[in-house]
Amino acid sequence: MQHNRTAYVLLFLTTLFWGGNAVAGKLAVGHVSPMVLTSLRWAFALTILVMIGGKQFWRERREVGRHVPLLLLYGTLGFSTFNIALFSALNYTSAINVAIEQAGVPAVIFLGSFLLFRTRTTTMQVTGFGLSLVGVAVVASQGSFERLAALQINRGDAFMLLGVVSYSAYSVLLRYKPALHWKTMMLVMATGALLTSLPFSYWELRGPNGIWPDTQGWLVTLYTATFPALVSQVLWMKGVEMIGANRAGIFINLVPILGTLLAIAILGEVLQIYHLIAMVLVIGGIWIAENSGRKSGNG
Repeated sequence: MQHNRTAYVLLFLTTLFWGGNAVAGKLAVGHVSPMVLTSLRWAFALTILVMIGGKQFWRERREVGRHVPLLLLYGTLGFSTFNIALFSALNYTSAINVAIEQAGVPAVIFLGSFLLFRTRTTTMQVTGFGLSLVGVAVVASQGSFERLAALQINRGDAFMLLGVVSYSAYSVLLRYKPALHWKTMMLVMATGALLTSLPFSYWELRGPNGIWPDTQGWLVTLYTATFPALVSQVLWMKGVEMIGANRAGIFINLVPILGTLLAIAILGEVLQIYHLIAMVLVIGGIWIAENSGRKSGNG
């Protein structure tokens, strides 16, 4: 039981910082362009990781050498591709669309786990996922299902769907994670993320949409490099390791809820009744899916 509670705390903090990542992405618009932000955040994160984990990496360098392709793939899928997609999406589509589409991650994790590993999913897990998704839809549509039904797909939605698939694939493939210290894992994956993002940043800066960060852009970069990029990724890996990708994945539905609360605190948005209803639905759905997964041993 203590093991599960620890995992819940780690996953809650993960989603809290990721909710902050969405707010930071909104604050970045017009102050630093998406590809540049992604490259700079991983350059900062990698610098920190080299300072705190360089010695650990050197001790495990032979083991790292046996898993370099997989570790670089983790960095590409979970670190750079997802964030490039998220920050790009916020330049073209609404926060409503992004919130709904990001909530699709658990469903894609369920599907990927089933296709690759034939992981069983209980009826109650599916029910819990559906309930929490309804909660996400409530907050994303501001309590208006007419508004929800009127959404249209555009370039930003396509970016976010790419991000959903990318992060889901990363989460499912964590099953193959080698037995390396988290500092070593993060250092190699951050390297993969930085290397992947650099060509996109170069292309962006050469075009009309490239924006080098101003003061606000640098502050956003520092936040995203520290909490969503470093702290959250470590907590997510530990959470998935402790209770499995299926059971951990449902927590991702908290991201738009916590992002809403942070938007109220930081951006001055007003708390509405539908926010409270959505929180009950999302948290209730997480509890149902998680409780079913724990009892059945799935995940």
